[in-house]
Amino acid sequence: MHVDVLDSVVIGAGQAGLAASFHLSRLGIRHLVLDAADAPGGAWQHRWDSLTMHDVHGVADLPGDAAPPRSARRANEVVPAWFAAYERRHDLPVVRPVRVDRVEDDDGLLVVHGHDRAGRRSWRTRTLVNATGTWTRPFVPYYPGVASFAGEQLHTARYPGAEHFRGTRVLVVGGGASAVQLLGELAPVTDTLWVTRREPVWRDDDFDAEAGLAAVTAVEERVRRGLPPTSVVGVTGLALRPQERRAAELGAYRRRPMFTSVEPAGVRWADGAPGGPAFEEVGAILWATGFRAAVDHLAPLGLRSPHGGIALEHVPGNVQGATTAVADPRVQLVGYGPSASTIGAGRAGRTAATAVRRRLAAAAA
Repeated sequence: MHVDVLDSVVIGAGQAGLAASFHLSRLGIRHLVLDAADAPGGAWQHRWDSLTMHDVHGVADLPGDAAPPRSARRANEVVPAWFAAYERRHDLPVVRPVRVDRVEDDDGLLVVHGHDRAGRRSWRTRTLVNATGTWTRPFVPYYPGVASFAGEQLHTARYPGAEHFRGTRVLVVGGGASAVQLLGELAPVTDTLWVTRREPVWRDDDFDAEAGLAAVTAVEERVRRGLPPTSVVGVTGLALRPQERRAAELGAYRRRPMFTSVEPAGVRWADGAPGGPAFEEVGAILWATGFRAAVDHLAPLGLRSPHGGIALEHVPGNVQGATTAVADPRVQLVGYGPSASTIGAGRAGRTAATAVRRRLAAAAA
């Protein structure tokens, strides 16, 4: 029985996946985009309702199409509608919903296994572009007693908006941009407490192109060495936007170090209590503790280095061009490590498509 073999399969139809598909199409490379979501929009369709286009840190252009302008409209409506229109306009071969659970090697070909509404499916392909991002892998650290907490615990991936917490003292855990943004929403509405593992590094200067390059380079260096990637935002420092000034006036950004245990009514510090009492009563814990790369389905390919990350080939002069897996050059990762931003994902999509073309040409030679 003849089994069709694709030149490439893209997993994920967020910013990175759409950019990769656009460039693969332009290069005449036969491919499919497998997307786990029921509708276009990537992770944007799951963002909280209070996040407007004024609030987002930035949405980069897609290839050949400018990003929506800043406005008071909800980001979880605007960006998915833009993605949907982009898929139609460029006739991108997106198939959804398809949930990929593993990718295996089969005598030189890659076999992508997953399921759709009809049941189990598989696709055979010569190359793979992984664009699964991080949204499906929210990270919540373990602390003793965390299961005993009697209040509400939520990761930012399920943040329901500030009004949900009115009248409840909220503990926000995490030292990144999302923690700062959510404290900015919560503090004018209810009492808040902020804890971080490290003292926050605040930035009061303009974040120019040179600073951005330095931040991305630091992330690229980690993935080149096979270390788990940190987020680009995580190395840029924190800054308050105008909409967070009121929270600052209310003292929301006076942080405390991490607690040592969780109790039914709050959190406790074991050895003294820097900056406050040994016990703080809270009614809700909001874990703004980030995400991990959604790459478990690639485990059968053995891409991880001994250091726990997936090493990517360095591209001289292009820190966001690191997309090719060192352990298996048939595999490209976009939206991973140095390209884990909307602008980086778009650029990496082009780099990955070019790498796929080279791989196919070399295999055919």
